[in-house]
Amino acid sequence: MAAGHPPPIDSERLTGSSAGEGVSVSALEALEAWCTPLQLACRLEAEAGFGDLQGRRDRFSGFIDTSLAAPPVGLEPAEKQQLAALAAAFGGYGEVSLASRQALVRQLRQALHELRCRRREVLPVAPPRLRLGPPAAAERATSGAAVRLTAQTPLAEVAGIGPKTATRLAALGLLVVRDLVHHYPRDYLDYAHLVRIAALEPGRTATIVATVRRCHAFGSPRNPNLAILELQLQDVTGRLKVTRFFAGRRFSSPGWLKSQQRLYPVGATVAVSGLVKESPYGPGFADPLLEVLEAPGAPVRSEQIGRFVPVYALTEGLTGETLARAIAAVLPSATRWPDPLPEPLRLELGLVGRGEALQGLHRPADREQLQRCRRRLVFDEFLLLQLALGQRRERLRRSPAPPLLLPLGGEDLVSRFLALLPFPLTGAQNRVLAEIRADMERPQPMARLVQGDVGSGKTVVALAALLGAIQAGHQGALMAPTEVLAAQHFHKLAGWLPQLNVSIELLTGSTPARRRRQLLQDLANGQVNLLVGTHALLEDPVQFDRLGLVVVDEQHRFGVRQRNRLLAKGLQPHLLTMTATPIPRTLALSIHGDLDISQIDELPPGRTPIRTRLLRGSERPSAWDLVRQEVAKGQRAYVVLPLVEESEKLDLRSAVEVHRHLDEEVFPTLSVGLLHGRMTGEEKQRAISAFQEGRSEVLVSTTVVEVGVDVPEASVMVIEHAERFGLAQLHQLRGRVGRGAAASHCLLLHEGDNAMARQRLELLARSGDGFEIAEMDLRLRGPGQVLGTRQSGLPDLALASLSDDGAVLEEARLAAQRILAADPGLERHPHLRGALEAQRRRSVEAAQLN
Repeated sequence: MAAGHPPPIDSERLTGSSAGEGVSVSALEALEAWCTPLQLACRLEAEAGFGDLQGRRDRFSGFIDTSLAAPPVGLEPAEKQQLAALAAAFGGYGEVSLASRQALVRQLRQALHELRCRRREVLPVAPPRLRLGPPAAAERATSGAAVRLTAQTPLAEVAGIGPKTATRLAALGLLVVRDLVHHYPRDYLDYAHLVRIAALEPGRTATIVATVRRCHAFGSPRNPNLAILELQLQDVTGRLKVTRFFAGRRFSSPGWLKSQQRLYPVGATVAVSGLVKESPYGPGFADPLLEVLEAPGAPVRSEQIGRFVPVYALTEGLTGETLARAIAAVLPSATRWPDPLPEPLRLELGLVGRGEALQGLHRPADREQLQRCRRRLVFDEFLLLQLALGQRRERLRRSPAPPLLLPLGGEDLVSRFLALLPFPLTGAQNRVLAEIRADMERPQPMARLVQGDVGSGKTVVALAALLGAIQAGHQGALMAPTEVLAAQHFHKLAGWLPQLNVSIELLTGSTPARRRRQLLQDLANGQVNLLVGTHALLEDPVQFDRLGLVVVDEQHRFGVRQRNRLLAKGLQPHLLTMTATPIPRTLALSIHGDLDISQIDELPPGRTPIRTRLLRGSERPSAWDLVRQEVAKGQRAYVVLPLVEESEKLDLRSAVEVHRHLDEEVFPTLSVGLLHGRMTGEEKQRAISAFQEGRSEVLVSTTVVEVGVDVPEASVMVIEHAERFGLAQLHQLRGRVGRGAAASHCLLLHEGDNAMARQRLELLARSGDGFEIAEMDLRLRGPGQVLGTRQSGLPDLALASLSDDGAVLEEARLAAQRILAADPGLERHPHLRGALEAQRRRSVEAAQLN
C-alpha cells in the first residue's frame, strides 16, 4: 500500500481474534477484547475522512453494525438499548451527510469509552512510604555506648538518668539496670500502620503522609489561653483537616501563631500519627503528632511517628517520655549481656537472641518482630519456672521418707473403712487411691496433687490414704484453709474413725487454751492418730510423734512455705494435696511441676444435676418464691453475698443487711441464719449446726461456705451479685447444693449491663464441667487468683500468660527436662544457673519485704 494511505480494515481481525483463541479470562478482559477493535475502526474511519472505509470483507458501517448487534455478556439493559440504537443509526451510515457521519462516530467512541470506564476495576492506591531515621534517643544512647553497664548497676549512676529520675523510678520498684530493662511495655500504639487518607478508620491509630494545602493558626475566640492550629492536608486519595490545641497564654501571642504558620508552608510534606476519630466532616485526627519532612522522601526523625510506640506503666511525676529516655540509656548495654540459653537449643527452637529480643520488645519495627521477640522472652520466663520446679522435685526425690507399707493379708484399716461407706468407690477413686498407695510404699517422699470436680469424692480418697499411714504406724495431718472446712472435715471423719478405733482431734485458732495444751501433749506422745486443723497446725508448739502423711485440702490457698513448715514437723512425711479448682492436665503438669498429678474425673452415681439460672436483680422476688417452695418441702437454702457489711464505695448488698431484710420482711415465718468470716469460730459453728439440724431453714452467708459445708437437705443456692465472683468460685459455691436426692437449683442474681460478665455467667449456667469452667476462669481472670501462683513460691510472670502461651510453656517444660537430665546442677550452664539464683534471691527479698 502506498505511503499516506490508511491500511485496509481487516474485519476478521476487528471482530476479535481472542475469540478464536477460545479463552476469556474475565468479564473485563472480554469487554476490552470487544471494545478495542471498535475503537480502532473508528480511528481509522476518522483518519480516512469518514468515507465508509472498505475492509477485506465488509465496509466500516457493516462491521460496526454487526459488532454492535453482538455485544459481550453482562451489560446492563440500558447499555444494550444504547448500543442497539447506535447499530440502527449505522445501518444508514452511507446515505447521511458528512457531518452526520462524524457525529455518529463521535457518539460511538464516547459510548465505548464510558462503557470501559464503568467496568474498569479501580486498583487501590498503595499506602504511603515513610523512611524512619534513627531516633534522637537512640543516637544519644549509641554515643555513650562505650560505658558498659551491668545488670546490678544502680540507676542513679547511669548517665542520662540521674538521681531525680532514679527516685521516681524507684517508686515503680525499678532500682537497678536489670529492673528497668525488664519493665516491659503494657501495650503499644501502632503508628507503624501507614495508610492513605481515604483508608483512615475511626478508632484505630494510623500514620499518613500528605501535602499541606492550607495552614491557619489562631487564638480561640472563647478562651484567651488556648491556641488552635488547623492544617488542610491532601494526598492522592482525598483531603483531611488536622487540628492541634495549645493551652497556655504564651501560645496565644501573635508572634508564636505566625511562627506556627511558617512551620507548615503550603506544599510542604508532613507525616501525621495519631488516633483517628469520627467528625462531622468524616475521619480525622485531633491533637496528633506532626513532623514536616525536609523533602518528600526524607526520613522522619521523630521517636514516635510511623513506629510501634511502647506504652509503659507509670507513676506520679514520671512521664512516658522520661521513662523511654531512661530505657534508651540502658538498652544498648543490656543487649550485649551474655545469652543464658545454649546456642544449639536456641537455634533448634527458632528463638531470637536475648539481646535482640530485649531491643525488639522495647523498640519493635513491626508487629512480626514484636511477636518473635516476645516469644523469646516468654520462653525464658517459663524456662526458669520449669528449671526451679524441676530442681525442687529432684531435691524432694533425694530426701529419704519412711515407706508406709500396709500389712499383707487380713483386714486393714482401709478395707474396714471402705466397708463402712454406704457406697462403693468409683473407678476414678480406686485408680487414684492405688497411685497414692504405690507412692507411699516407696522410700522417697510422695508429692502428689489430686484434682477433681466438686463432689467427686476427693475427701474419701484422702482419708483412705491417711488410714493407710496410720495402719503403717504413723500419724496423719489434714490441713484445711478455713475453720469452717476444718470443722466440717472433723465432724464427718469423727462419725467413721471411732468405729475403727482411730483417735482424731481438731486444732484451730479457736481451740481453748486448756484443750490445746492437752491436745498438743497427746499429739507429741503419739496418742492422737489424726489431727485435723487450719493454719494452727503450722505453729511451733505443734509437734508430732511420727508424722507420716500430710494432706492439704484446697492447696492453692496455701503457699509453698506454709506447706513446707508442716512437712518439717515430720521425718520428711509424704505429701498429698487436693484441689477442686481443676485446670487442664498439661497446664497442671507445668505449673505444679514438683508434684505428680492425679485426676478424679468421674462423679459418684446419684449426684443430682443442679439447674442453674441467671436472674436480673429485678427478678429477685421469683428467687424468694422458689426458696419458700423448697423450704415447704423440707429442704433448705443458701443466700450468698460478697460482702459482710455495706461498703460506701461499692453499691453491693451486704450479708448483714440482706439477713435483716430476709428475716424481718421476706421470710418472717422462717428461721434465717447468718454466717460470715468475722464471726468467732464458736459463732460460726453454731450457725452451721443450726442449718445442718434444720433449726434455720435459710442461711445468709459470705463465701465462707464456698468449701466444706455439707448439708444434703440444701437444695437452693441464691448468689447475689454473681458478677463479682470468679467462675471457679461460683462453681464451688454451686457444689454446696445437689448433695441429696432432691432436685437442686442455683440462681445467679446479677446487676448491670456488662456483656462480658453476662457471657461468663451464661457459661456457668450451661456447663457443669469444672475443667471447662476453670479453663475459662483462667483465661478471664488470670492465673494469680485461679492457680494460687501468688502464694506458690514461684516467680511472677512479667510477660508470659499461662492461658495464652500454652504452646511456649510446653516447649519450655520439655527443654528444662532435657537440660536437667544432662546437667542437674546446671554446672555446664553457668548463665542459666546465675539467672535462676538471681531469681531466687529476688523471690526471698520480696517475701521478706512482704
